[in-house]
Amino acid sequence: MPHPLSLIPAHLFCMDPVISDIRQELENLADPDLRKTSQRFFREEILCYGMKTATVVAIAKKYWKGVKERPKPEIFALCEDLYQSGYMEESFIVSNWAHALSGRYEREDLTVFRHWIDTYITNWASCDGFCNHTMGDFIEQYPEFTDELKRWTQSENRWMRRAAAVSLIVPAKHGMFLNESMEIADLLLTDGDDMVQKGYGWLLKEASRKHTDEIFSYVMKNRKKMPRTALRYAIELMPKVLKAEAMKKDW
Repeated sequence: MPHPLSLIPAHLFCMDPVISDIRQELENLADPDLRKTSQRFFREEILCYGMKTATVVAIAKKYWKGVKERPKPEIFALCEDLYQSGYMEESFIVSNWAHALSGRYEREDLTVFRHWIDTYITNWASCDGFCNHTMGDFIEQYPEFTDELKRWTQSENRWMRRAAAVSLIVPAKHGMFLNESMEIADLLLTDGDDMVQKGYGWLLKEASRKHTDEIFSYVMKNRKKMPRTALRYAIELMPKVLKAEAMKKDW
């Protein structure tokens, strides 16, 4: 299989002036104190400039105006460049731009998206920021690729496994993909990684908004095997009586 970006002309991978401008602005607005406090939300070491998410979103939207008319391969090349820096805020810009392209998605874009998740995503914030919206919209447009998400549950990469679940968060919130959500939860049910447990627990929680009875039945069926972390997430929105039943210990 060719590299997902192999069809992009090599010269597009040279530093584009827009990338230089974005990085200069990020550096100018960086807050050393916020950089230090941001680390407490992550177990793994993160690389960040130190700024509020709203500030990053504003920067992403500002520069999007200048790139949105470019061919999609060029925009993907810019995203690749941003991801390669390793800075969390630059990954947020990718998430914003990739989602802004949702009206231009094609089936083959999944190869690029999979590559980005597997190669560049190294924390829950970057994972959720990209998957909730870009992958969520992509799967809504091309629902046959839920089978691809199921394959991700078997990846050695914890962020690919989390992505399998959190890519369906927004559709599940609106009542879509109930069976697929439970199938993905089945595949991740006994995963030992707490980031993955929280991911599929969150998916079940969002699915419970429109399908409380079905998700409650699923939890009750699997609660002896399901890690408590995932279980607590899954039942968070349920009525107190159902929560109590789900959390009851069998002596």
